[in-house]
Amino acid sequence: MTAPGFIVRGRGAAASLASASHGAGRLMSRTRAKAELGEAQVRQHLAAHGVTLHGGGLDEAPMAYKDIHQVMASQRELVDVLGSFTPKIVRMDGA
Repeated sequence: MTAPGFIVRGRGAAASLASASHGAGRLMSRTRAKAELGEAQVRQHLAAHGVTLHGGGLDEAPMAYKDIHQVMASQRELVDVLGSFTPKIVRMDGA
């Protein structure tokens, strides 16, 4: 929600079955995120990044995900980055 999104073109690397990550991937399970993160903490994190959230639950909190910059660095041989964007409004299903 607060990390940049990347627009990429795959390089078709055979060793990776011509695929790449479609997102950062989870750092915490949904259960762990719900147990360890608080609503106030998540709201404060979103506000600090200027993001307005509609819907969503603690299991989808930004802190529950890996660092996208590390993920992108690890797959630089798999994709060419064409552009990026920073989310400001995020709409998700209910909690």
